[in-house]
Formats: sequence, C-alpha cells, structure tokens
Amino acid sequence: MYKNLKNAYFIQEVSALVRSILKKYNIKGGTFDQHFLIDTGYLDRIVAAAELTAQDTVLEIGAGIGNLTERLARSAKKVIAVELDPPLISVLHDRFDAVENIEIIEGDALKVDFPEFDKVVSNLPYSISSEITFKLLRYKFELGILMYQYEFAARMVSPPGCKDYSRLTVDTYYFADASILMKVPKGVFQPAPEVDSAVVKLIPRPAPFEVRDEAFFLEFVTAVFSQRRKKLRNSILNTNYKLKIPDVKEVVNQLPEDFMNKRAENLTPEELASVANMIYDLKSR
Repeated sequence: MYKNLKNAYFIQEVSALVRSILKKYNIKGGTFDQHFLIDTGYLDRIVAAAELTAQDTVLEIGAGIGNLTERLARSAKKVIAVELDPPLISVLHDRFDAVENIEIIEGDALKVDFPEFDKVVSNLPYSISSEITFKLLRYKFELGILMYQYEFAARMVSPPGCKDYSRLTVDTYYFADASILMKVPKGVFQPAPEVDSAVVKLIPRPAPFEVRDEAFFLEFVTAVFSQRRKKLRNSILNTNYKLKIPDVKEVVNQLPEDFMNKRAENLTPEELASVANMIYDLKSR
C-alpha cells in the first residue's frame, strides 16, 4: 500500500515537472511523434534492464525533455542524447549543459552518424521504428533496451505461423535476439499515445544460419512477405520484378515442393534462408 502511494506521488511529481517544462517552452507534444514517459517506475525499470556500468557509453535516440536521459547519466560513463525537435533541444541544453557526461547531438537520427556506443536505451519515435532499428543493427554494440508500439514489438518476436510473423520478425532474427521485457500502458505517457507500448531487449549477434548473399536474402524476405497469403512459388513469380531472377520459372521448378507449396508466413527464418540460398546458387550459374 505504502509503495503504491509513494510511486503515485512520484508520478504526480514527474508529471508536474513535464507539464511545467512543456508550458515554459510552449511544447504541445506529438509534433515529432513525442510522448513523454512520466511513470518513475517504468523509467527505473528501463534503466535497470540496461544493466549499466561506469564504463558504458549509452546512446539515446529521441531524448525528448530528458526524463530518461537524466537517469541514464547517473549510472553510465556517458550518455549521447540525439534529438531532432528544436524546442526539445533547448530543454536538453538547459537541463544538461552543465552535466559533464551528457553529450547532446542535434539532428535526425536516421541521418546522423552515431559515435561509438556500448548500449542503446531509448523511447524510440514510433514513426521510424523499423528504419532506426535496422540502422542501429549495422553498428557494433552490446545491448539495446528499446521502446516500441506494442504491435510492432509483437511482430519482432512472433513465431512462424502466427498473424504477427512477418518480414520484420525474420530480419530481426537474422541480426539479433529479441524479447519483450514489459508491456507499457499508454496512460503512463504525456500526452498519451493511442496505443500501448512495449520495451524490447535486443542483443546483436552473428546470424544463426548461413546466407550466400545478405542483400539478396533480405530482398527475398521482403518480396515473399509482400504476398504472404500466396504460396511461395507464386509469390516468387509475382515479385520477380524485384528479385530479378533469370529464367525464374525454371528456377522455381527446381526448388523443393515442400517449400514451394507453403506460404512465407509458415516457413522459419532458417527455411527461408535455405530457399534464398538455393535461388542464389541457381541464378549465379
């Protein structure tokens, strides 16, 4: 009972701070997809999940008004806070210019080059979830603790055969291990988004299966999931304008029927890689 009352008090305190900052800087919220997390319990759980040490450099994308930034800086060697929105950048400078271990980068996270970092912890702008995730996975880092819309997070971790299993699932699995740590209700943000969110743990690692050509594999996955309701045979034929497979009908006829008569959504990432490898070998002859 006491713990709940104490947490409710701190939520009100953070909420009041957020409201005062938004009023001071005339920030409406939502201009660039901003929804500010005001629940201290969730903020602390996100930071705890990152298992920060005094040697860690942390990247935060979409730092907003700095509620998460402040907590990260308490435990990390350095926090690199990236923000695009000019009014929010002003807030960050006012709050943190005197804090030695916080670096503020002004710009679009999709366009700027990130300095070296060990971990990335962010309440990501939801409109760029896919693009920013796969940009991050091209960098070398140990751990990501990332907030997404719940439906997006569910697609990242779905098993084959489920409605959420998708290109996103396969691509994520190719680059990293992903798991949902917690669901975050929309009511703990200000302003509240229209949907619930989820925090995902992302651990980059080498692919657990072999691909002959990474670019072709990723293009193949994109193509066949664009027609996920069709059998693989038909989805390959229908999307060959993207795949550019010479003599595509002849190639498809040489592929195993067990795969060709299934839909992409019913094949594991390993099976999709196997098909992509066979196609790549056949078209390269």
